[in-house]
Amino acid sequence: MTDILIINADTILTMDDQRRELSGADILIRDGQIEQIGHGLQASAEIHDASGCVVTPGLVNTHHHLYQTLTRAVPGGQDALLFGWLKTLYPIWSRFGPEEMFVSAQIGLAELALTGCTLSSDHLYLYPNGARLDDTIAAAAEVGLRFHPTRGAMSIGESDGGLPPDSLVEAEAAILEDMMRVVDAFHDPSEGAMCRVGLAPCSPFSVSRDLMRDTANLARDKGVMLHTHLAENDEDIAYSQEQFGCRPGQYAEDLGWTGSDVWHAHCVKLDGAEIDLFARSRTGVAHCPCSNCRLGSGIAPVRSMRDRGVPVGLGVDGSASNDSGNLILEARQAMLLQRVASGADAMSSREALEIATRGGADVLNRPDCGRLEPGKRADIAIWDTRGIESAGSWDPAALLLAGPARVKHLFVEGRQIVRDGQIATLDLPRVIERQNRLARALQP
Repeated sequence: MTDILIINADTILTMDDQRRELSGADILIRDGQIEQIGHGLQASAEIHDASGCVVTPGLVNTHHHLYQTLTRAVPGGQDALLFGWLKTLYPIWSRFGPEEMFVSAQIGLAELALTGCTLSSDHLYLYPNGARLDDTIAAAAEVGLRFHPTRGAMSIGESDGGLPPDSLVEAEAAILEDMMRVVDAFHDPSEGAMCRVGLAPCSPFSVSRDLMRDTANLARDKGVMLHTHLAENDEDIAYSQEQFGCRPGQYAEDLGWTGSDVWHAHCVKLDGAEIDLFARSRTGVAHCPCSNCRLGSGIAPVRSMRDRGVPVGLGVDGSASNDSGNLILEARQAMLLQRVASGADAMSSREALEIATRGGADVLNRPDCGRLEPGKRADIAIWDTRGIESAGSWDPAALLLAGPARVKHLFVEGRQIVRDGQIATLDLPRVIERQNRLARALQP
């Protein structure tokens, strides 16, 4: 692999333990990791001049449903609350197959890459018509992003009182068997891994108590992480209290779904006791501000979570409920919502960017990512602050206040994924046309 030397960066926001910000500095990349950061570095390497640019760690996306990029802005779901939105979309998703899963993942990951993301999780919880987790893993390998897919599941259909149609649920024995298969086939626990696999029943209202418990036991036996939706909105809380006789946090704890190997999506409606539980147990949260706004779920108490020590990362959520996959703008939205909830001084641009980088990496148990320092992986975003978005800015490093929404260059494991604002690993226009053709075929 060719050495790469990034030189003359106006500002490097390292997100290291000291949160250092370096001016006019260079970064040397060797064998997929950061070899050196400093001034006046010299090496026989491919040179990238970052004059006029801010350099950050690659952003980390901790919650997505990549398949949903095929169902953006579906008319019947545009103005619905969560449960009604799901009922609109389930019949459409039931017509998906391997091609839809593969192409939608390519599009979703490319969109993330163009907005600075180098590591993304994915929560795939339905497998119609022969679709498998393998389809999205293959797509991620082509795009070149570091990937943390999760083998999701739904087992309680409409005939048993659940939300999803019976055609989209699976037998629990088959779910557990396939969970073991994908972990054995694709999970890489080593430092610098390009693919790790998690286990992720969709939600407490779409699987049984037994499957939640069995999945937790299996994950710990295999040494992989656990993920699900939790406490997303008022309907979610009411369902938990009616069906389980407790709040979602208590339900999660009772079934072994707390700990540093667990992260939950949304958590908009956690109360103080649940926040304290997550802080004590180091249970992570994937904060999805745009989706929470889009579905009217509310504003997650991120300020309180962080102040009490809950690990918090950022997620764009599925593109049927966002309907975008722009991770840098998601970070801006996170900052703005905390200011709406708690005042203009509640969250700075730099803190929100920290949540989107180091914060997300820590939630996914990837201390090798999310910060720029020697020995960490070479996942690097370069943002050109000489454009119109930053014109007149007194602090170009305050990217979320006045900065570009698209990255100039992006490196993952030292490999260039975005070059001059364009995906370097795909024929993106052709993939977009394929995606649009598939979307048209799904429409009535």
